[in-house]
Amino acid sequence: MTKIDIVSGFLGAGKTTLIKKLLSEALKGEQVVLIENEFGEIGVDGGFLKEAGIEITEMNSGCICCSLVGDFATALKEVLDKYHPERILIEPSGVGKLSDVMKAVQNAGLEGAALNSAVAVVDASKAKMYIKNFGEFFVNQIEHAGTIILSRTGSISEEKLNKAIELIREHNAKATIVTTPWEKVEGSVILETIEGAKDLEKELLEEVMKHHDEHEHEHHHHDHDECCEHDHHHHDHDECCEHDHHHHDHEEHEHHHDHDHDHEEHEHHHDHDDHCCCGHDHGHEGHHHADEVFDSIGFETTKAYRKDDIEKILEELEDDEKYGMVLRSKGIVASAEGEEWIHFDYTPGEINVRNGKADVTGRIVVIGAKIKEDAIKELFA
Repeated sequence: MTKIDIVSGFLGAGKTTLIKKLLSEALKGEQVVLIENEFGEIGVDGGFLKEAGIEITEMNSGCICCSLVGDFATALKEVLDKYHPERILIEPSGVGKLSDVMKAVQNAGLEGAALNSAVAVVDASKAKMYIKNFGEFFVNQIEHAGTIILSRTGSISEEKLNKAIELIREHNAKATIVTTPWEKVEGSVILETIEGAKDLEKELLEEVMKHHDEHEHEHHHHDHDECCEHDHHHHDHDECCEHDHHHHDHEEHEHHHDHDHDHEEHEHHHDHDDHCCCGHDHGHEGHHHADEVFDSIGFETTKAYRKDDIEKILEELEDDEKYGMVLRSKGIVASAEGEEWIHFDYTPGEINVRNGKADVTGRIVVIGAKIKEDAIKELFA
């Protein structure tokens, strides 16, 4: 199956630069065809990209979103028949509507090919001006993108960057936003993000649930009463048994995937019904599922940290009264001390902070029982 990726972006946002980076750092050895749809008469980028060994079909007679839908389908079929590529990259005109390009791909009646991703490249330094002046076209690209890749983030202040993120979130609450300057992150990491391969919160929640399920299986033959005699890792049993469950009603189980955004952090909150082991009706002979026990919050941040700051923050998470019972935390954040980023892991009593590769944006995940979201966000802020 041929993957079709659309890389949209307003005029001058950096689409061609991004495509060149993906071709050289992420798609080497993969058979790729690039289809450009220039607005106007001359395809200025054609010769530049031919140097990379990519075949290009330039369609200079008009914009894909209007007169070219028919021709576009023909061009796509021709590319598939002639080159049998593993991937087709489509770079639409800078003033094209992303929704129209996506429809054109979906309505082309292609066999053996499918839309894989839709990306919008946004110049972070001009987002506010473009929304104001070119709303219809610019906002359409933001609204329909699965991943929004910000360009020129290294040349603006953190405050201006966070303002751009805030404006983008007003039009797209769910897309992943890449905030790291491109020269600091590998093309392969950007491609993983575009293809949705990396969801830190999901990964960590699965890890915790797996551990929990193994523990449940191990203790399944025990008396239900024995549960209350376990050593709760310096947590008072009373604390376990006196949880207030009222705030976990069914409505809250909608996972808060509206991605509320403050200036600095993109946050998604999985709220799960929070039962402890004492006297609740769990069904299945007292066995309860991990997703009924754990809460998880995940948020993105553009903030740069020092290693010792992260260590202090993770030590603070031991305070159950203040932050809830934190069982696991993991993060990848920008470093204020050098080019490499900071990667960290936390379990109660064990902290691991180390240097590692840059990611597309800073990500922090915290999982536990009755965790206090506002206090945790404030701690990392």
